[in-house]
Amino acid sequence: MSGAPPSFPSASPRIVVVGTGPAGVRAAQALVRAGVRPIVVDESRRDGGQIYRRQPEGFKRPYAKLYGTEAEKAQALHSDFDALRDHIDYRGDTLAWNVSEGALHVVHAGEPQTLPFDALLVCSGATDRLMPVAGWHRAGCYSLGASQIALKAQACAIGSRVVFMGSGPLLYLVASQYVQAGARVAAVLDTAPAAKPWGAVAGLLARPRLALRGLALIRGLRRVGVPVLQGVEPLRIDGDDSLGVQAVAVRDAQGREQRFECDAVGLGWHLRAETQLADIARCDFEFEPLSRQWLPRIDADGRSSTKGVYLAGDGVRILGADGAEAAGRLAALAALADLGHAPGRALYDAESAALRRTLAQMNRFREGLARAFPWPHAQAAALPDDAVVCRCEAVTAGELRRCVNEMDSHEVNRAKAFSRVGMGRCQGRFCGHASAEIVAQASGVPVQLVGRLRSQAPVKPLMMNTREVQA
Repeated sequence: MSGAPPSFPSASPRIVVVGTGPAGVRAAQALVRAGVRPIVVDESRRDGGQIYRRQPEGFKRPYAKLYGTEAEKAQALHSDFDALRDHIDYRGDTLAWNVSEGALHVVHAGEPQTLPFDALLVCSGATDRLMPVAGWHRAGCYSLGASQIALKAQACAIGSRVVFMGSGPLLYLVASQYVQAGARVAAVLDTAPAAKPWGAVAGLLARPRLALRGLALIRGLRRVGVPVLQGVEPLRIDGDDSLGVQAVAVRDAQGREQRFECDAVGLGWHLRAETQLADIARCDFEFEPLSRQWLPRIDADGRSSTKGVYLAGDGVRILGADGAEAAGRLAALAALADLGHAPGRALYDAESAALRRTLAQMNRFREGLARAFPWPHAQAAALPDDAVVCRCEAVTAGELRRCVNEMDSHEVNRAKAFSRVGMGRCQGRFCGHASAEIVAQASGVPVQLVGRLRSQAPVKPLMMNTREVQA
């Protein structure tokens, strides 16, 4: 997929943007400003991404209730996208499921289509990063993102008495949004310790207002009587396999076991980038020790190692909504400059330096968050053998350890072949990171040496007709 870019009239490059979250909207806006009409593809029916997901038409809940402290930013992004609609080829409810050389493959309402491109901007966003807990396979366990979707897009809570457990800013944001909506939150349980190392504090000071906003969320939860525990160790999610969740048990920072009754649990340990399309496009990846995960390799402007493929937003680095907006704009301008588009090149020359400075600041904050809310990798090693790791295929921690000890599976894709871990509907999105930690611990090697689950098309289960249409 490398080589010289295709020739075309400089005024009309074929550019496809995937995603209409903060990165995708700002990328499309930059392209339109430069005189280009991009194709904009989004899996959701409406724009906004996950963080600014719109409520369905006809719903009347105010922005302040839906988005809290982010209400003004959400409204601005939605208004700007509405203004773009007549200047882009918008394709909502459309899944981007494969990438081949110079073409994106999508499906809408069961109808497949191939979209040729001169530049592809992947703004795929992020999903929850999940660590299995014994009992999390029971009905009533959701990710934090799914808990948000229920609230924003369906106007309902995941339960009548909810425990939120995990770590990272999203944990407190979702819990606060539930309280704002009038839901009953039984507890917020954070695996990260209350005392933060200096490296975390220094990084968080890159964006002091945002750090203070996070502290305000915690204070707000405690003010209304929600128990907030930090430095906990998850023990199990109690319940019945037919009736579902009944309680969450943890060991608190003082070593005492505590149990919180509930009928639903929202889980999430910060976020993980949605990198499937980048992987299928054969972009190079690199291991980041700080967050203990493999991420696509990009330059300062969002160029991937694959010619013509640009990556921006939380789909490549978790920089938050503000960082995603800057990254989407910069990647779009870099694509135009690389394609020899004169107006785009002028905008790139004028704005790229400032956008890079913004992203550098956002990255310092990202590193601070990673240190303040670390991925609890030791929790995977401590899982009992009968704990389910892959919920799609019901693969347990014991089965993965048996693959290592009895079948010499010291690499995650080999373990996948023997156990089917990561072969289910989520394609390893929810179990992949924890599976790697279990294989690494059982093998006695650093997690980067066991590799990563590789993506393949289709990125998600889909139904389509066999007839494919060229755009």
